[in-house]
Amino acid sequence: MRHLDRPPWGGRDQDARPQVPGNRDRPLQKGGLGPPFFCVPSRGPMDKNRITRLISPTEEGAPQGGPLSPLLSNLMLDVLDKLEKPGHRFVRYADDCNIYVRSQRAGERVMESIEQFLAKRLKLRVNKAKSAVAKPSVRKFLGFSFTGGNKPRRRIAPQAIDRFKARVRELTRRTCGKSLSQVAKELSCYLIGWRGYFGFCETPSVLLKLDQWTRRRLRAIPWKQWKRGRTRFARLRRRGVGRNLAAQAVGSPHGPWRLSNSPALTIALPNAFFGSLGVATLAPKHAA
Repeated sequence: MRHLDRPPWGGRDQDARPQVPGNRDRPLQKGGLGPPFFCVPSRGPMDKNRITRLISPTEEGAPQGGPLSPLLSNLMLDVLDKLEKPGHRFVRYADDCNIYVRSQRAGERVMESIEQFLAKRLKLRVNKAKSAVAKPSVRKFLGFSFTGGNKPRRRIAPQAIDRFKARVRELTRRTCGKSLSQVAKELSCYLIGWRGYFGFCETPSVLLKLDQWTRRRLRAIPWKQWKRGRTRFARLRRRGVGRNLAAQAVGSPHGPWRLSNSPALTIALPNAFFGSLGVATLAPKHAA
């Protein structure tokens, strides 16, 4: 079970209002913040006479991502932490929690009892759209999940890997107009931060595959930037690629992504080359 409905002070839905620049700089009024206003342009040319201002008071809710919301959640849900029983494994972060039991039937029983406790004692509702009784390998918590089998291991949730790839694709666009060294510098900052959080996983093979995928993205950048066949052939030869292998790569009808895994580009742009550019790796050294 997980994902309790946000308490009144930190609900994402209750405070999902657009922020207006300069709104936070208004002076405090008695009893809290002054009412925010939102400018909604009407159809037609933009001018002061054609702007509708909607004013609504802020009587409850806390900014999403601020330190106040998880703090108040911990104070409110502290009593929930004390309900752990023998045979249960309980973990909670702010208003997200997982309770691990031995069977599906036990999970359904615990889910029902927790829902009743939260409704009667704390006046809170469990968000059933985000909660379920399922195997740990199916659910995720704070970006992590578990493998199946008799000895489960901590792994990165598939949703977190998808977000990682989406961000790396954005940073390594072949049409960004930046040099490879600039791309490597920006990418390395993201990789170091991501590794600092998800390096806690117990599946180094996943990190190794992500490293290989990232280097393929980087190899496709110079191949796209070299453009002409003569330039590509000269750059490959300069980087130690044989004449026949370079000619085969230049004459290939495949695109940059397909050729980024070819022997020619692997020789011309090895892993050591990206290391010299400062590209961080995700996998531990003994796994790489």
